Amino acid sequence: MHDATCAAFARGEFSSLAQAFGQAGFNVVEPLAGVLQICSALPSSERMRLLISVGVHGDETAPIEIMALLLDELSRTPHSLAVDLMVMVGNIDAIGRAKRFIDVDLNRLFTPNRKKFNDAQEAQRADQLMQVAQQFFDGHDKKWHLDLHTAIRASYFPTFAIVPGAANNQFIDWLGAAGIQAAVLNPDPSVTFSSYTCQHLGAISCTGELGRIGELGKNDLSQFLSTSTALDNLMRTGAVGHAGHAGHDRPLLFKVAQELIKRSDAFQLTFDASTQNFTKFAPHDVIATDGDTKYVVGDEPQYVLFPNPAVRIGLRAGLMVVRLDE
Repeated sequence: MHDATCAAFARGEFSSLAQAFGQAGFNVVEPLAGVLQICSALPSSERMRLLISVGVHGDETAPIEIMALLLDELSRTPHSLAVDLMVMVGNIDAIGRAKRFIDVDLNRLFTPNRKKFNDAQEAQRADQLMQVAQQFFDGHDKKWHLDLHTAIRASYFPTFAIVPGAANNQFIDWLGAAGIQAAVLNPDPSVTFSSYTCQHLGAISCTGELGRIGELGKNDLSQFLSTSTALDNLMRTGAVGHAGHAGHDRPLLFKVAQELIKRSDAFQLTFDASTQNFTKFAPHDVIATDGDTKYVVGDEPQYVLFPNPAVRIGLRAGLMVVRLDE
């Protein structure tokens, strides 16, 4: 049952969910393949608008399973849903092929003024997802977007989040209650989905990283019990002051210091593929070269995130972050 539920959800097959919530009196629509919207029949400005996206990368499957199982359970008592909810399965075709993407990384395409990659299959999908997210959030004040991923590399902090825009202490606290060990603040706009919903739609958002990539149906979800509990509580209460866990730790705080942009095929990292996320580099270390360009650590230590020299030219090949609360 577990595998069948997750496999159907990964395909964007929402018929049983739509039926359960529809019969309970919710307004249920599927505005796009892989997108399910469940809203109260009684509109309220006090009711949270919650967007949860999974599968933006097709090989990042743990969040797909988490949400499939949470929603399957919630649909058994549908009146328990206390938020207006939109769920997105991002790159359905890539998930079906167990690939990260088909043509280009979908999570580098969320910008209204995209200048590159417009001929990629994922470009049309990004445009569609941006449009339905805008329609969902338009006219509402209390709006969150949780874009759930997993990481390619091992990490000193297996669960962490990139938080665009201005820091929101209540949100950071909620992330801690949800089992997130480190939060990386990124005030500058980028081309990720969570940055788009924050910068353009005014949502409180994050890109949440939950462990490592894995095969659909074979993830150890016991690692993410705090996250699952917090997500379930959020959908059932709409309350953000707690996440169903007392005495949780606040995430360690970091801030983006620099992006490593791959500008040519000469781009090289100075460390190998076994280097974990949040590996610490000393001041003035050279971390990457790209022809005559050198990426160098500043005057204080920096930690590496998402190093990936195999990205296409013009895309981000990594982030360097600094610790804020040492």
